[in-house]
Amino acid sequence: MGVFRYTAMRADGERVRGLLTGESEQAVIVELEARALTPVAVEVTAERSPTAKVSARRIGEAYGQLADLLHAGVPLLRGLKLLAGRRSNQRLAGVFRDLAAAVEKGSDLGAAMEASPGVFPPVHVAMVRAGEKGGFLESVLAKLGALVTKQAELRSKIVGNLIYPAVLIVLGLVIGGVIFGVFVPKFRPMLSRLGDDLPAITSFVFAISDAIGKHGLVTGIVLLVALAAAYNVLQLPAWRERVEGWKLRAPIAGKIVRGIAAARFCQLLGTMLANGVPMLAALRIAKSGTGNLLMERAVDRASDAVRAGEPLAGPLAQSGLFEDDVIEMITVGEQANNLDDVLIKVGDTMEARLDRMLGVAVRLVEPLILVLLAGIVGTVAAALLLPMSMMSGKL
Repeated sequence: MGVFRYTAMRADGERVRGLLTGESEQAVIVELEARALTPVAVEVTAERSPTAKVSARRIGEAYGQLADLLHAGVPLLRGLKLLAGRRSNQRLAGVFRDLAAAVEKGSDLGAAMEASPGVFPPVHVAMVRAGEKGGFLESVLAKLGALVTKQAELRSKIVGNLIYPAVLIVLGLVIGGVIFGVFVPKFRPMLSRLGDDLPAITSFVFAISDAIGKHGLVTGIVLLVALAAAYNVLQLPAWRERVEGWKLRAPIAGKIVRGIAAARFCQLLGTMLANGVPMLAALRIAKSGTGNLLMERAVDRASDAVRAGEPLAGPLAQSGLFEDDVIEMITVGEQANNLDDVLIKVGDTMEARLDRMLGVAVRLVEPLILVLLAGIVGTVAAALLLPMSMMSGKL
């Protein structure tokens, strides 16, 4: 994908200039003609979208602020310049400064956002374009801001719920490193008198101690190489599909993973449909926002079914990734011709359900980690006390 600068003529003879992202010059020309613009000049430019990362929450807040400005009667260009002039977040200000410059040169807001794919995902661009073409950009920005903010809050909840288990895991690794690297080696000289008569559990603990203590550098290198190899293998399509399947079938985590992917899909698809994006285009964009390979394939099959004139609920039900009550609600929404509202409500309901499930899962993980730590300590204790009792019996 490249960024192209274009000059074109409107039907009334007005000359407009702007930026478009496309795979080739011909693709940009086709896009301009689809917008009822006659291309005059199209050339690739060295300009690139800002590479600085901007948090999703900040982007969502900016959409809401821009919608408020438009509702108050502030012109779009003036609103973009106001957001670009704020000093509280220089990265976000730089992004809107580029948008304002592109719009001032005659580009549509959607086209200007498309030239910054690293900042604005395709779903944002599609919704803004639909709002510009339909004349309801203010409503689109308000709903898009609410959607992005809601997804950022869900992500924050997930991360927040995982902080304490992560702290326990790190603490467990530190404790294990101290036990095997410092504490266990002190017993080796005392137990060496048993020679080959060491119990198997003691030999196992000493082997781990040697790997962490004596050969720590080699062990670290081997682990890094193994992790790198595993990562490369898991990038292969066949293995990615297997891993996704394992994640979805996991006893507790599987239900959470399915719920997150389904909630994101319903919220994205419902919001796009509510803002005038055609069904097939909305499905194509929403699938990339699910973050799950199997969900993407299920959405592809649903797109084929919709293209053939079939309802959406059937292929989604066959995928096994959606709960029965969700499928039933989607079916009712299609029959009542209010699928957009139903999908948004389903997404909100699933998000609340996920919040409760995450809380329960975290409460289960905490004692499991503590039990694992206790098991490690108990194993070490048994490995050291058993040979000592054998030595005392020989005296």
